[in-house]
Amino acid sequence: MSFPEYEDLDGLGLAELVRKKEITPGEVIEEAIRRAEALNPELNFLNVEAFDEGRRMAADPALPDGPFKGVPWLVKELATAWEGQPNTNCCLYMKDLVADFDSHAVTLTKAAGFTLLGKSSSPELGWALACEPKMFGITRNPWDVSRTPGGSSGGAAAAVAARVLPIAEGSDGGGSIRVPASHSGLVGLKPARGRISMAPAIVDFWCGGALFFCLSRSVRDTAAYLDVVNGSLPGEPYYAPRPATPFLDEVGAPPGKLKIAMVAESPDGCTPLDGEVADAVRATAKLLEELGHTVEARPIPYDFWPLYDTYTRITAVQTAGWIDYMGTHIGRAPEGDDLAPLYWTMAEKGRAMSAVAHSGDIEAMRIMCRDMVMKMAAYDAWLMPSIPVPAREHGWYDMSLDSDTYNQTRMGPDCAFSAPINASGQPSISLPLHATRGGLPMGMQFVGRELDEALLLRLAGQLEEALPWKDRKPAMLG
Repeated sequence: MSFPEYEDLDGLGLAELVRKKEITPGEVIEEAIRRAEALNPELNFLNVEAFDEGRRMAADPALPDGPFKGVPWLVKELATAWEGQPNTNCCLYMKDLVADFDSHAVTLTKAAGFTLLGKSSSPELGWALACEPKMFGITRNPWDVSRTPGGSSGGAAAAVAARVLPIAEGSDGGGSIRVPASHSGLVGLKPARGRISMAPAIVDFWCGGALFFCLSRSVRDTAAYLDVVNGSLPGEPYYAPRPATPFLDEVGAPPGKLKIAMVAESPDGCTPLDGEVADAVRATAKLLEELGHTVEARPIPYDFWPLYDTYTRITAVQTAGWIDYMGTHIGRAPEGDDLAPLYWTMAEKGRAMSAVAHSGDIEAMRIMCRDMVMKMAAYDAWLMPSIPVPAREHGWYDMSLDSDTYNQTRMGPDCAFSAPINASGQPSISLPLHATRGGLPMGMQFVGRELDEALLLRLAGQLEEALPWKDRKPAMLG
């Protein structure tokens, strides 16, 4: 059947049509499949097709009657386990792995009524702000195919931006939800540390700096999905209590008159703000003032390089441990081209760290982040770019480099406004408020106080109403 309104509806909008029986879950998944088959050859966002599984789920009379009943879903091909689906992490070393259990978040996602479309592309093992794994090739941005849609959730971002589906899984350990949201014209929330459990396989991923969530086209879809997966499990190292008010109810609620700090320049030694990005920050500040908020220009509230270097040493230790752990499932150690040079050298660096030095890094990072969070708490929110530049051309995040060179000259300089917020555990959201003169999306990031996604969602809802983006589409969609 013809379904012309599909690409204009968010996830909750599709689910409402399903609940009203104006459309069936089967018709929804067929439209998503049609769009995936039409657009994936050019954009390369889909690593694993699960069309038959999606059709089976959509046809099942027992499909859960959750808030997203009948809405297609892409799982990011990085760490998240969906039983029976490949779990390669876009890495040749892990190419034969298949998940034999569901991640806790997947169990909750299934209960919300989603149907599986497939698994979306990621860079190898995730540590990149682009999506160019050797195993699967380059993922392209639907706004400009010569550019990256961002990373590491690049496949999800490209698919959602191209209106293949309205919402998809992303994860964020250094900007990997917020940067793709910025480059692809989407809403990208990084929830607070401890808000979402990564059970059963992962307990303390990068000291709580990394988590799994979503990319979407609407603030209300983001809030509703946070209601779906929100909740720490007993015994986990970080605890985020469930709020009394559902997150979805915060969207549209008045945020009040806020005191907002604005950061409009990059830290020393990082990628300088592109002129159009800087103009967008100032334009956003002006809009906030017109909405009744107070905006104050402030310097960056952290010492970037000491914090980033400490964080990446911690991640190197955990990366080495994870590669070794995966070897117990694969049955052999990695060799040759199994890993990109970035990961060979990252693992070597991690293994060379002493336990005492690693313990010292964790303590140093927590002290730096405590000071940062206390300083930032003087404001209701902080406005800053999601990334200093619009989407880069392919090839910039070169995994043939060694880890120190890569982090000092590629990843680190572009992570100036994202990775510190992973280390601190604060919630932050990228909103598609602006575009370059050439039409590339530019997201603006808002960082909240600890565990205060609610305020960010209220502010995001206000900005979505003041500067709507739902009708902006890549030219390739016609």
